Amino acid sequence: MKSANDQVQLIDWQQIDDVFLDMDGTLLDLHFDNHFWLEYLPEHYASLHGISFDAAKQQLLEMYAVHVGTLKWYCIDHWSEELGVDILSLKEEVEHLIQLHPHVDEFLHMLQSMGKRITLLTNAHPKTLAFKLQRIPLAHRFDHLITSHEVGLPKEDPGFWGKLQQRHHFDAQKSLFVDDSLPVLHSAENYGIHRVVAITAPDSTQQHKEAEGFMAIRDFSELM
Repeated sequence: MKSANDQVQLIDWQQIDDVFLDMDGTLLDLHFDNHFWLEYLPEHYASLHGISFDAAKQQLLEMYAVHVGTLKWYCIDHWSEELGVDILSLKEEVEHLIQLHPHVDEFLHMLQSMGKRITLLTNAHPKTLAFKLQRIPLAHRFDHLITSHEVGLPKEDPGFWGKLQQRHHFDAQKSLFVDDSLPVLHSAENYGIHRVVAITAPDSTQQHKEAEGFMAIRDFSELM
């Protein structure tokens, strides 16, 4: 992995017009989502069905696995119907865990001051996006807020960027994209996005991840 200083030298901001930024794990600490789906929801599901936490978690993990990498995995309406619970109401019970990663607001302010077009590009369901932006007011920092549900494909799908291009014209060779998901990063790289940057610490409570050859940062101070 390159050092922070080496990474910064790789970005010529004069050659970047569009900056695409993921939300969960990139701008926001992924601890909220990991805790909700792997701890809080299994606890509620176990209580609802009179089973142990371990049994509930195993059942949920098996259900999750069926839809990983599809729009259904990111759709809270799907999971509310599938599990017979109000996912959004449950998320409100642990909303205090929703936190910005370090230096996010300063980074967005820097991009605005340079006149870059800034797009939030998330797999999160539109209801989830609205829910989080009510608690972490970032919308004013962005020119566009786009969910994969609007595009019709998840970001990891090979056809995602082409469909996005039809809706939101941009020059891939003058674009930078930051995300914490390796499948999503590979999709962007394969499409030809000029600068693809990996977040290696999406969840502040877990160890850093390997970036597998991508330009990698722990937080946005390394791009400033």
